[in-house]
Amino acid sequence: MPGRDAGERQVRKADRLMKRFLAIGRDERGNSVIELALVAPLLASLFIGMVDISRAVSSKVTLEQAAQRAIEKAQAKDFKTSDESAIKADAESAGGPGSTATVTAWLECNHDGLQLDIDLGICGIGVPYARYVKVSITNTYTPLFGTRFFPGASANGSVTVTGQATLRVQ
Repeated sequence: MPGRDAGERQVRKADRLMKRFLAIGRDERGNSVIELALVAPLLASLFIGMVDISRAVSSKVTLEQAAQRAIEKAQAKDFKTSDESAIKADAESAGGPGSTATVTAWLECNHDGLQLDIDLGICGIGVPYARYVKVSITNTYTPLFGTRFFPGASANGSVTVTGQATLRVQ
């Protein structure tokens, strides 16, 4: 019976095919590759985020160092309000392209936090006073993959980074 033999061959062929599929299901040799493929995008995004944040911190440190250098110049030559523009220009050049600096000088009487004009402010007789100079430098940092979800980012993905230093000059 040729028809019966053909049917049995098909059953045996299907049985072998089913056993092969079951063997493939029990085989664990490719699991690590699949797991790596699932985890790789997450690891890559964590790495890129870590690089972006470290670059932003480096930018902030650069601005703080530039502000400290500008303050050192104010300290080196007894600060006068006429020196503000020169200190501001030095701070902006040290802060890098696109940076803006502000130099603020004030008089504080009795250490109460009230800021008076450094030249025109007057403290009462016998009241302790101090004069301060503050340099603040700001610049924008754009991450490698700018996104508004970056901490402190604007709508276009850039972040404003600030470095500042304060000195008591008297």
